[in-house]
Amino acid sequence: MTRKNAMHDHTSTGGCAAGCATRRAVLAGVAGAAALLTGCQAYGQSTQPEPQPADAGPAATGPAEPAPGTTGPGDPAASAPAGPTPAKPAGKPLVETAKVPVGGGVILEGERLVVTQPQAGVFKAFSAVCTHQGCTVTGVDNGIIECGCHGSRFRATDGSVAGGPANAPLRETRVTSDATTVYRT
Repeated sequence: MTRKNAMHDHTSTGGCAAGCATRRAVLAGVAGAAALLTGCQAYGQSTQPEPQPADAGPAATGPAEPAPGTTGPGDPAASAPAGPTPAKPAGKPLVETAKVPVGGGVILEGERLVVTQPQAGVFKAFSAVCTHQGCTVTGVDNGIIECGCHGSRFRATDGSVAGGPANAPLRETRVTSDATTVYRT
């Protein structure tokens, strides 16, 4: 008894001629489709993922949503080169600029600071500890920082003494600001 090989002999049965050609056609079609899809990327667009900033959190790993008023990547505004984005000032955020009235200020008890705005857009910060006997200042109005303990008064422009019993100015703390926030530097 002749035993047939477990593998089919397609040459003797003629089964490969039609079956192999069909498989080759399918494989060639798949390879052609892959090449076609590769060539379908839009002119000027990269197939590489956009690099993410080093400080980007988990929210930055997904696809970007279009800005309000735009329709996404096809929008001409979305394809225009973006201008430089202003960097946030270095330092610890202290207070929103809108919360500091012009000619007045706010006392930040946790920071032991008083932040003033003597003129529109000009922010100053001073120690909130009165130089007379160490009380915390209690208010800022009409360009004057007041201490409620003994009546000492300081100028909101430079922390200098405007009225005793204090005889030394408030210590100034360097700050900077952007359109929305005052920062300790």
